[in-house]
Amino acid sequence: MSANPVSVEAYLDDVSRETVERLEDYAELVKKWNPRINLVAKSTLSDLWSRHIVDSIQVFQLAPRVTHWLDLGSGGGFPGAVAAILGAEKTPEAKFTLVESDQRKCAFLRTVSRETGAKFTVLTERIETLEPQRADVISARALASLNLLFEFTTRHGIEGTVSIFPKGAKVQQEIKEAQQNWKFELEEFPSATDTDARILRIGNIIHV
Repeated sequence: MSANPVSVEAYLDDVSRETVERLEDYAELVKKWNPRINLVAKSTLSDLWSRHIVDSIQVFQLAPRVTHWLDLGSGGGFPGAVAAILGAEKTPEAKFTLVESDQRKCAFLRTVSRETGAKFTVLTERIETLEPQRADVISARALASLNLLFEFTTRHGIEGTVSIFPKGAKVQQEIKEAQQNWKFELEEFPSATDTDARILRIGNIIHV
């Protein structure tokens, strides 16, 4: 990873003080729980805001107006919990669902929802056996290759679903591999937090 210097304040200048406080509460919960259940790599904890929270804010900013946001393999809540906290102000009518198979991480995520006041549902399920969720925005961070993510998103999406995936240095290889099995509309955006990374916004995924 090649880190970019990030102005955290620049990503918070269009949200209310209440939302900033919710993000601050969330960050403190990550720091409190991380020694027990390893929500993020210990080496990144000192850069929690720039490395993880801003990284997640980028995903939210690239999403269209949302009715049901589904975050797959949510782990410590990046980007799903961050999206739900921002969505409480920006799209209060939207539903947010976070899917995570690890029960301890689900307990953490439910604590985040309760203590920040950001309403989101946490499902302790495996993505491939979960009842189809019919989401119009789907996100996943550091979960799987595009080939597998497309299987998940076609199961849980609807016509017109937009998928947003932050990807690392091997992104072009993943795109080429996915193109062998899928047709899709793709937009690539640079990451503010990593010069080697891209954020992919993908629609109209069709298996071929």
